[in-house]
Amino acid sequence: PQLLDLTYPVEKLRLQCLMRGSSGIKGLGRTFRVMDDNQNRSLDLKEFLKGLNDYGLLMEKEEAAALFQHFDRDGSGTISFDEFLIALRPPMSRARLEVVMQAFRKMDKTGDGVITVEDLRGVYNAKYHPKYQNGELSEDQVFRTFLDSFDSPYDKDGKVTKEEFIDYYSGVSASIDSDVYFILMMRNAWKL
Repeated sequence: PQLLDLTYPVEKLRLQCLMRGSSGIKGLGRTFRVMDDNQNRSLDLKEFLKGLNDYGLLMEKEEAAALFQHFDRDGSGTISFDEFLIALRPPMSRARLEVVMQAFRKMDKTGDGVITVEDLRGVYNAKYHPKYQNGELSEDQVFRTFLDSFDSPYDKDGKVTKEEFIDYYSGVSASIDSDVYFILMMRNAWKL
């Protein structure tokens, strides 16, 4: 059998998602959640093909099957939503990645490659957080809530690795067309 170039179907699918605007990839995720009949956060080939069709993505069945196999890294016959959506994100430019790393280094006070509650002291002021002000959360709880937004969704351990931080901003980056705007947003958000 002839081998298909998988980069082309991935690019084709990514482009069709991004043409739908900043919510294109997220919209595809919502469509796939609807297709996930048994709610197991994964799709078999039949659900995958139906999801592509329902989303209006134009792709030959052979291309879609090859794409499915590409995403099914463990050969289980299913793909997880998260692996699929992460694989669809366009890669960050060098300039975007550098500004993300500047933000990471600013937060990683100990320089050990992991952001923890200790790193946040003196970098993030919890005293202005509304739930701290009303007594609902302690300073450490505010820090932990902040870290959880960057932490891996299935392993909230209060430690944010460089990879988790980059992964978070890869998702943000996918919805922002302009490098200039993304960099400005990062500089303003992190006071870089």
